Amino acid sequence: MSRFLLGRLAQAIPTLIIVSLAVFFMMRLIPGDPAAIMLGDLAGPEQVEELRQSMGLSGSVPTQYLLWLGNILSGDFGKSITTGDAVLPLMLDRFAVSATIVVAAVVLASLIAVPAGMLAAWRQGGLADLGAVAISTLLLSIPSFWLGLMILLVFGLWLNWFPIVGYVPFSDDLRQALMFVFMPVLTLVLVELGPIVRMARASTIEVARLDYITHARAKGLSEAAVMWRHAFKNAFAPTWTLIGLILGGLLGGIAVTETVFTIPGLGRLLVEAIYARDYPVVQGCILFVSLNYVLVNLVVDLFYPFFDPRMAR
Repeated sequence: MSRFLLGRLAQAIPTLIIVSLAVFFMMRLIPGDPAAIMLGDLAGPEQVEELRQSMGLSGSVPTQYLLWLGNILSGDFGKSITTGDAVLPLMLDRFAVSATIVVAAVVLASLIAVPAGMLAAWRQGGLADLGAVAISTLLLSIPSFWLGLMILLVFGLWLNWFPIVGYVPFSDDLRQALMFVFMPVLTLVLVELGPIVRMARASTIEVARLDYITHARAKGLSEAAVMWRHAFKNAFAPTWTLIGLILGGLLGGIAVTETVFTIPGLGRLLVEAIYARDYPVVQGCILFVSLNYVLVNLVVDLFYPFFDPRMAR
């Protein structure tokens, strides 16, 4: 167990370094001078050069990277070109909004999809299996932005059950906050039901064919006991990995959903910064999203031995 954990931690460190290198050099490929953009067209060459030196952009590329990495490690992600706000607090505020929606959606989708996928596998070839496969395939075929627009149209405009524009923090008004996040959460739940159901079904079918399941049935255990006490743990391990990938991806990749429902999350902040060519915010968001994805999958790997005892050896 300890060797497995140390190995995963050791693998995460070079991954994070590679991510930082990729983000840094990718931003350097974007045309345009950040200092000139910040000062505007009326600034003289002396002013631009002075700002470049203060931002650490006048040295060699390796020097710039080391200076930037040192600032990142100290918590300094720079300041926004458009607003002048510090990038790190801005990202954390927006990330809190995205995380609330994403975590709620992934938890709800998992609670629905995992039992549904296992039940479909246990009734393979029956109506429950055919229905689960058909619904999951349909959900996989629907683009998330179109599904969000349809939910907005039905629940927001036609039925007028939920507000269609705006956002209220949970700290201000819990009831109003729930009203504003219901449709985004519902959209993400429906989007992620498909892959989780299919993974849970496939892994359960594979586990159900193993000898220890046959042995459990031979002892006279009920089908429910065999499924939940013996098959669930091993069948859930691959699904847990998929849930981790989905969670890591959604925490930085729900820009479309946030734009449809005007949610001020991290994804929408990144889109707005790209349009404004706000380099510090774009660079900070991409790095933050990448680091978050790596860390989420690291946590998933650390929990993996609890579902697959073979990984703990």
